[in-house]
Amino acid sequence: MSKWLKSERAINIIIPVFAAVLGLLVGAIIMLLGGYDPVYGYEALFNGMLGSPKAIGETIRAMTPLILAGIAVAFAFKTGLFNIGVEGQLLVGWLSAVWVGYAFELPTVIHIPLAVLVAGFAGAIWGFIPGLLKARFKVHEVIVTIMMNYIALYITSAIIREFLYAGNEKSHNINESASLTSPMLAALTNNSRLHYGIIIALIAAIVMWFLLNKTTKGFELKAVGFNQHASHYAGMSVERNIILSMAISGAFAGVAGAMEGLGTFGYMNTLSAFTGTGFDGIAVALLGANSAIGIVLAAFLFGGLKTAAPQMNFMADVPSELIEIVIALIILFVASSYIIRWFMMRLSKEGK
Repeated sequence: MSKWLKSERAINIIIPVFAAVLGLLVGAIIMLLGGYDPVYGYEALFNGMLGSPKAIGETIRAMTPLILAGIAVAFAFKTGLFNIGVEGQLLVGWLSAVWVGYAFELPTVIHIPLAVLVAGFAGAIWGFIPGLLKARFKVHEVIVTIMMNYIALYITSAIIREFLYAGNEKSHNINESASLTSPMLAALTNNSRLHYGIIIALIAAIVMWFLLNKTTKGFELKAVGFNQHASHYAGMSVERNIILSMAISGAFAGVAGAMEGLGTFGYMNTLSAFTGTGFDGIAVALLGANSAIGIVLAAFLFGGLKTAAPQMNFMADVPSELIEIVIALIILFVASSYIIRWFMMRLSKEGK
């Protein structure tokens, strides 16, 4: 038992689980202090997540872009970079997917892949810019990506108003041939907004795992992230790998935007504020320990919490804002993982 507690793999599994449990536990204490029934509140939350076919459909629908946003953050982090610009890359991907979905009349087997690829390419371009500035001019990617979030927010809104505006603060709807929705899925889940994008998200998780762990290029990208000087000495192009890493990360984020444009909504609003999905991707990657399977599970938890929050408010009269507090607490406990590591080390010593 003590040997298992010392293994890095075990620690990476236990910390997110422990953080989620602690977050929910502290959330229950906050409910009690506020005069609410935590048992009834969490029962309503569970029903809102998994209590009906529609709840399950909405949970899976919400987790779809979160998986891709989490992958975008994790991919950059695995290669030694901090991509805080996932939100902006998601927005340009969303707009690009909607434009392709609206502007072209194509067979479905061509239209959907084309729209997703164009969205990924747009996100890659948005990630390429901070990657280039980081590689060539040593400009920190955090600063550039944060700034580019705002550029994306206002440029996408301006483009919609100028070229795609359909009134009511939104773009034209995409053509049916570009839609990821399905009458069959709607029927199975009592008219939830579940769509086939979840398949794309799961494929993306596999691609991330395979690229980073089973390819030479993935080894190079991670090596550059671990030690740029040693990588350069070994003959690797540090600049090229930094740019490539940010572009790939941006591509995943762009596809996340396509899931919203082609699946959940079928159009894009002229946004005056961020969607939050790109920033939630940071939390998903953190809770998922930057691993593909961990990100999928974390996205499921976060997606379920967000979709079920109104249900908890409606059934148990618990403010839906409490879910944001729970999510923040989970992130806090993950970020404080050194305490959990210390506790596990103590347990392993006592077990000798």
